[in-house]
Amino acid sequence: MRVEGFNGLLMNFVQEHDARVVLRGLRAVSDFEYEFQLAGMNRQSVSEVETLFLTPAEKYTFISATMVREVARFGGDVSKFVSPYVVEKLRQKN
Repeated sequence: MRVEGFNGLLMNFVQEHDARVVLRGLRAVSDFEYEFQLAGMNRQSVSEVETLFLTPAEKYTFISATMVREVARFGGDVSKFVSPYVVEKLRQKN
């Protein structure tokens, strides 16, 4: 495996390098629909290339502020998702 930058269409790059797999990262569920459509379009273009989706560790995912506020409101620990300053402000508010 190797990582390379390129300009142009992904499937052209894949064919030029005789690749068979494309790895794509998904940070949040909202990324999935776009990436799924893109993978389908790429498969129609070059059917022998597979797209694999990787999900990140929790610390690299998108966490909504609404979700953090709700967890904090019910006394949950949000220190893994926000800075100590924000943790303190949420404690004061609740």
